[in-house]
Amino acid sequence: MHDIRMIRENPAAFDAALARRGAAPVAGELVSLDEKRRAVLTEAQAAQARRNEASKAIGAAKAQKRDDEAQALMAEVAILKERLPALEVEEKALGEQLDAILAAIPNLPAADVPEGEDETANTEVMRWGTPRNFDFEPKEHADFAPALGLDFEAAARISGARFAVLRGGMARLNRALGQFMLDHQGARGYAEVVPPLLVRDDAAFGTGQLPKFREDLFQTTDGRWLIPTAEVSLTNLVRESIQDEAALPIRMTALTPCFRSEAGAAGRDTRGMIRQHQFDKVELVTIASPEESEAEHERMCAAAESVLQALELPYRKMLLCTGDMGFSATKTFDLEVWLPGQSCYREISSISNCGDFQARRMSARFRPAGETKGTRFVHTLNGSGLAVGRTLVAVLENGQQADGSVKLPAALIPYMGGIDTLEPI
Repeated sequence: MHDIRMIRENPAAFDAALARRGAAPVAGELVSLDEKRRAVLTEAQAAQARRNEASKAIGAAKAQKRDDEAQALMAEVAILKERLPALEVEEKALGEQLDAILAAIPNLPAADVPEGEDETANTEVMRWGTPRNFDFEPKEHADFAPALGLDFEAAARISGARFAVLRGGMARLNRALGQFMLDHQGARGYAEVVPPLLVRDDAAFGTGQLPKFREDLFQTTDGRWLIPTAEVSLTNLVRESIQDEAALPIRMTALTPCFRSEAGAAGRDTRGMIRQHQFDKVELVTIASPEESEAEHERMCAAAESVLQALELPYRKMLLCTGDMGFSATKTFDLEVWLPGQSCYREISSISNCGDFQARRMSARFRPAGETKGTRFVHTLNGSGLAVGRTLVAVLENGQQADGSVKLPAALIPYMGGIDTLEPI
């Protein structure tokens, strides 16, 4: 959500920043609507003040036997009484129209975000690790993992496309990855949380899923939404609240199932586990002061990267361009893991700084140290630390052996009860 006062004071700068994201200028329309709303509000306030003044004058006129004056004042009060509700309705309608437009406008990109229309304009920041040289042709996980317990056919019979059943060692590997990530991030200062998987409209609106991405979500019969990421639940833990600055930053992590309709992904990644309707993910969320948010962004990136490094998975870090960033982000880094079966890097984590964009939608504030009255909006950050399913794919493909088995990273062996290799069932 954007501050209409900022838009009013800097309309050209606001439209220029939107243009970097490929969005049409809207400052003129917003300022015009806001001026109309404020004019109606001013008229309503003046009418209420005059009504109060006239009501008091009626009594004085009657006491002094000025009947004609009293009648005139009573007639004026009656007109004002009838006019005020209409002004209130008009002001409310203009406010709702203004809010609806503001709610559909994406966050503005940070100054150092490169311009571009799509992922081809993203900038590579660094690479870690060297892709393994295979002495055989590496396969995609969908081609060899079914022998290890990855069952797409049974899932399709139960639920349809974009679901998977994991059996035996595959199921244990999925669980081991989630537990390893939780422990890993907990050791880095992210407090573990078990949040709700179902949220109300206000929560989905607060983090930017509504109204723009309604089709990407699953809704229950009672109107709640299944979370597409624990970011929604975790970030909303500070909605409609005022934090003390001394309590910031607040760092949280959660391992949850996530649910996405993938409405905009028709025909993409139809094989395998890359893009599923249901998947597990370890999420990282930080609530910070504006002065801390840039450093917290780098800290969160390092936390996600450390998981990949511990699992010995080659990856690269990308700074997303203006056209590839998410709706709520002002700056995003993607971590892309090497998948030898596809012979390319694929996204495994997006780590975003949202500035005060989500905080305004949630009314999440903090009180600066030493102040008793004034408050400021917090900054919110989120990132995957990591997506469990995609990490499982990366472990399978990078550890695959010529005989169909998979050698596991050393960091996972304690979580696998000493098992170091997955063997075909």
